[in-house]
Amino acid sequence: MALRFGPDVSTAETAYGTVLLDERSGDYWELNPTATLVVTTLLEGGDETAAADALVARFDIDRARAEQDVTALVRELRASGLVR
Repeated sequence: MALRFGPDVSTAETAYGTVLLDERSGDYWELNPTATLVVTTLLEGGDETAAADALVARFDIDRARAEQDVTALVRELRASGLVR
């Protein structure tokens, strides 16, 4: 399922990934390049399978681990209220 950040979430690309700011709480989240690839794929309309595919294609990671990482990241972003 594609993701969308909430209206109170600001993003900034950095040399080390992406930084998210939850403007409601003032909390910052730093995404490494792997998480940035997952989030970018999902924001562009891809689903979790496409995000796992992107990880496998770009990084030295096996399919099962890629799927686990994508699921965990999406779960955490949803639990934090950053995405819808």
